[in-house]
Amino acid sequence: MTDQSVPEARTPAPEEGAVDALQEGASEHASSLEGLSRRKLLSTVGATGLVLGAAGGAVGYAARPAEATPLTSVGADQVMFHGKHQPGITQGLQARGHLVAFDLAAGAGRKEAAALLRRWSQTAQRLMAGEAATQDDTDVARDAGPSSLTVTFGFGHSFFARTGLEKQRPSALDPLPDFSSDHLDKKRSDGDLWVQIGANDALVAFHALRAIQKDAGSAARIRWQMNGFNRSPGATAHPMTARNLMGQIDGTRNPKPSEPDFDQRIFVPSTGEPSWMANGSYAVVRRIRMLLDDWEKLPVTAQEDVIGRRKADGAALSGGTETTDMDLEKTDAKGNLVVPINAHARITRPDQNGGAAMLRRPFSYHDGFDGDGVPDAGLLFVCWQADPVRGFVPVQRKLDRGDALSRFIRHEASGLFAVPGGAAEGEYVGQRLLEG
Repeated sequence: MTDQSVPEARTPAPEEGAVDALQEGASEHASSLEGLSRRKLLSTVGATGLVLGAAGGAVGYAARPAEATPLTSVGADQVMFHGKHQPGITQGLQARGHLVAFDLAAGAGRKEAAALLRRWSQTAQRLMAGEAATQDDTDVARDAGPSSLTVTFGFGHSFFARTGLEKQRPSALDPLPDFSSDHLDKKRSDGDLWVQIGANDALVAFHALRAIQKDAGSAARIRWQMNGFNRSPGATAHPMTARNLMGQIDGTRNPKPSEPDFDQRIFVPSTGEPSWMANGSYAVVRRIRMLLDDWEKLPVTAQEDVIGRRKADGAALSGGTETTDMDLEKTDAKGNLVVPINAHARITRPDQNGGAAMLRRPFSYHDGFDGDGVPDAGLLFVCWQADPVRGFVPVQRKLDRGDALSRFIRHEASGLFAVPGGAAEGEYVGQRLLEG
């Protein structure tokens, strides 16, 4: 975990004027629905209704009126699939997330991988627009809008040997070094292909996960899958930096798209190598278990010393507000540093790591309790950078050497993935690699 932040997703205004009565005459209106996509139906609130289903289980779908009224709920928010960069990188934190890695099936190679990425891209485009999957849609998200759904695809180190594309493997995708904090489960690490799914509705996120898994067919099998969550949009009176399961405001110093050097820190340049990675990024994925029973025994003041920030508002212990620059030299009346030398927020600062920066976009997770009642919970850490050798690696090495937080966390799974740039209209993600 590092002292960096992604802005919380925009919270739309609540829906007004919702239809509160369903009128009779379903058969008279059924023909008016032909040719309308579910996205169109869900983006309007009609003056008349259509009753579907048996008694006790009716579902209402509004017919499009002459003057459409835009839906203004969280469900209407849509992220575009096509673009310079893939979705799911610079968007705000989403309420629900799924991370899943696949291995290509025995005998599957470049041809099968290309067909799979083509299917996945088509499905992602439709679902992100609030439409049904092309084939065998499960109807899980039938009554929902896009809900800020994003689907992001990446390639692991092993993918290139499996597809005969070793010469196209980026040097930045070399395996991460071993770290002293690692207790990695190899079965829940790495993978040929990686998919990140995020949405502001749990059913929409699951619907996408199920569709991606079904699309894999015989070409690939799931290696591992993890589920995460964040605060829901609108849960706070105003947008604010997220809190993690330790109760700390987590991510104050994240690089922001408004900063002039943001793109060069986070994305591979358009002239970068290999060329198929132009406008792409590298994702480091870590399952970090928080030892919450130990952490929660600490008094708040001791927790704040570990992090280097106040728990209440995220301000540095040196004073000010959350966004006030940390004074690393400030001392108390006894001459002790106000921000301890091994405080997590001090160690992870870019200016203390040769300018190393990464865009953190994590999810919290909770996978139940063990036999002794100890929670299996923590952070699905996802960070983005133009080069992990200059981003994640130097910061993690420094954390290994003396981070006060290391006593209370354990890195249990890891992966590094090359995430190519966004697909243009008519293209699928990874096409420049697989057909270049």
